Amino acid sequence: MTTADRYVEFATREAHGVSPAYERLALAIAHDDALLALLDTLPSATRQPQLLLGVVRWLGGPVDDPADFRAHTVAHWPDVRAAMLTRAVQTNEAGRCAALLPVLAALPQPLALLEVGASAGLCLYPDRYAYRYGDHLLGTGEPVLDCTLTGTGPPAIRPEVVWRAGLDLNPLDVTDPADVGWLDALIWPEHTHRRARLRAAAAVAAADPPELVRGDLVDDLPALAARAPAGATLVVLHTSVLYQVPPPRRAAFVALVRTLPGHWVANEAAEVLGHPRLPAPPDGALYNVLGLDGTALAWTRSHGQEAHWFG
Repeated sequence: MTTADRYVEFATREAHGVSPAYERLALAIAHDDALLALLDTLPSATRQPQLLLGVVRWLGGPVDDPADFRAHTVAHWPDVRAAMLTRAVQTNEAGRCAALLPVLAALPQPLALLEVGASAGLCLYPDRYAYRYGDHLLGTGEPVLDCTLTGTGPPAIRPEVVWRAGLDLNPLDVTDPADVGWLDALIWPEHTHRRARLRAAAAVAAADPPELVRGDLVDDLPALAARAPAGATLVVLHTSVLYQVPPPRRAAFVALVRTLPGHWVANEAAEVLGHPRLPAPPDGALYNVLGLDGTALAWTRSHGQEAHWFG
C-alpha cells in the first residue's frame, strides 16, 4: 500500500462520518505530491495519518483548512519530522472499555488485568468508569462511556479488578501534563466529548496510578504476568495495538499469550489476527474484531462507541 493509499483509506474508512476535518486533510494529503514526498522520507511505520495529524496539532499547527495545514507542515517540516520519529500513536481511549465490558464482566471474578500496549493505562480501569448502553446505565461518576450494543444484553455488573498493570515500549505518565497533552493531541478535532472523557479518565487513573512497565510484548510479558496475584483471573488484553507490530513478532505474541494462564481479550482490526469466516460488518466503516481466547465475538468501532455481537 502506498502512502497515498494509506491516507485515502484513513479518510474513507476511519474519518468519514467521524471527523470531517481529518477526512478533508487526509484526502488532500493523498493528492499532494510534495507532502507525500516528505512523508516517504520517513520509515513506513511512521507515515501513519494519525501520527502526522496528531503531531501537527501537538506542535500548534492548524488542522481546519487543508491549505493552511499544508503551508504550516512544509514550513515546519524539520520539527514535524523529528516529532514523528520520536512519538507514537498511543491513543488511550477509555471509551473502548465499554466494548470490552460485556466480556470482562462475564469472566470469573476477581480479575488481574494486564494490558499490552497500555499507553497511559486508561483502559485498565473498567471497574471505575460508568457506562450507558442505550437507556441502561451502569455505575456512577465520571466519565460515562456510551456504547451502542446489539446482539447481546448490557452487562449487569462491572468487573472486580484487584490488580492492574500495563506493558508498553514507551509508557506514558498520566500524572505528567506533557504526556496527557500528547494524548489530547491524538484526539480528533471535533471530538470535544472525547477530550472531556480523557480528562475525566486521567483523573481516575491519577488518583490510583497503574503499574506500567517499559518493555516488549513478547520478551517481557511472561515476567509481568507472573506477578498477577493468586486467586485472580489473569486477563491479557489489547486494543488497536497489534497493527503496529511486525507480523513475525505479532505471531510470536499470539503463540505466547495462548500459553499463559487465564484469558486473552483482543480488540484489533480484522486482518491483524486473521479470524476465519467472519460475518459481514454492519457497514463500510472501519471495525475491530473483539475476541476472547482467539474466538471472534463482535464487531466494535475503534473508540468503543459501538459493539455488534455476532449472531
